[in-house]
Amino acid sequence: MLHFNVDKFIKENITKRSKSMFLTDIEKNRSQLSREIKDKKVLVIGGAGTIGSSFIKALLPFEPSSLIVVDYSENGLTELTRDLRSQNLFIPEEYITYPFDFGGEVFAKLLKQNRFDVVACFAAHKHVRSEKDHLAIEAMVNNNVFNTKKLLDLCLASKPSHLFSVSTDKAANPVNVMGASKKMMEKVLLAYSNEMKISTARFANVAFSNGSLLAGFIERIMKRQPLSSPNDVKRYFVSPEESGQLCLLACILGETSDIFFPKLNEDQMLTFSHIAEKFLEALGLRAENSASEVEAKNKAANWSPEMKNYPVYFFKTDTSGEKSFEEFYSKKDQVDMNQFNALGVVKDSEIPQLADIQETIKQFRILFDTSSVNKSQIVDLISQYIPDFNHIETGKSLDQKM
Repeated sequence: MLHFNVDKFIKENITKRSKSMFLTDIEKNRSQLSREIKDKKVLVIGGAGTIGSSFIKALLPFEPSSLIVVDYSENGLTELTRDLRSQNLFIPEEYITYPFDFGGEVFAKLLKQNRFDVVACFAAHKHVRSEKDHLAIEAMVNNNVFNTKKLLDLCLASKPSHLFSVSTDKAANPVNVMGASKKMMEKVLLAYSNEMKISTARFANVAFSNGSLLAGFIERIMKRQPLSSPNDVKRYFVSPEESGQLCLLACILGETSDIFFPKLNEDQMLTFSHIAEKFLEALGLRAENSASEVEAKNKAANWSPEMKNYPVYFFKTDTSGEKSFEEFYSKKDQVDMNQFNALGVVKDSEIPQLADIQETIKQFRILFDTSSVNKSQIVDLISQYIPDFNHIETGKSLDQKM
């Protein structure tokens, strides 16, 4: 796999862009970005993941005085540091990584003992795969909603100049619990937007991000296992670099309550099966479709490097929470498409009352603490607070597939 250049593949086969779509916006606003970041103290939560680490790489050229990175993954933080220090990047003298949960007591001490100019949160349950049963959903809501409120409450004591928390395109007209939990998170952010400058961003799939299906293609090839993907769902894609730049622009340039998204057209959406075929072509191979997972696994077990056909299993999606396409905003949203070159902004969203947010969280805690709680009850409760949540339930999870 040493000859496979991920960045080159993304540019040529996925985004079809030789340069980042956000370079014009960065250059146009470079002076403001520098004023707001240079010599400032920055906290990045969930910074070891693909988007968080890409945000850090977009941020560092503007020379903050301090960078504190929190992530529950100790291994991820170790690799982040090795990656940053192996590049020609500015790294402030005060650079500290902390392996702990941003919903815990140690994290609270960090916020109480420091005042940050910029706080950017990327810690989230972000996979539709995480939707399984009531326990999985409770963990998702706890991370995406409850912990976000804890973070905002901690920041009230010493308000940052910029507070950003990442959302997802799946929050627009959500059909899965992950997207609905992110829509709830957006409501929490909006409830505090009169107290602090808070912004967020919905964006596309990040090509080859940690844990993504595309990153899984590399693992499957290295382990000589078949590639598997749906062939009927289309998704928008941005590169890891673009994901970090988008979030930096949204964090620093956004007005409070702004929801950013990339300006992408429907004809730029791709199927995963198409990308799988292009991925194999880049390796000098051809996709050989199989009628079932069993057939694909049997073919892979007998595959050898001199064979040019590689087994794949492409299928019609039938798992919960999947729709055939994604979108960045709903018809009722007020959208500004003129402020930036490559970014649209949802403006003037309805601001919930904080008391209503607190009552919502109370109701979820009561339900989660009920011994007989099940997934459908949680979905029903979410629907009460997210009226445009049209859950797609098939009784099947992605954990049941390769």
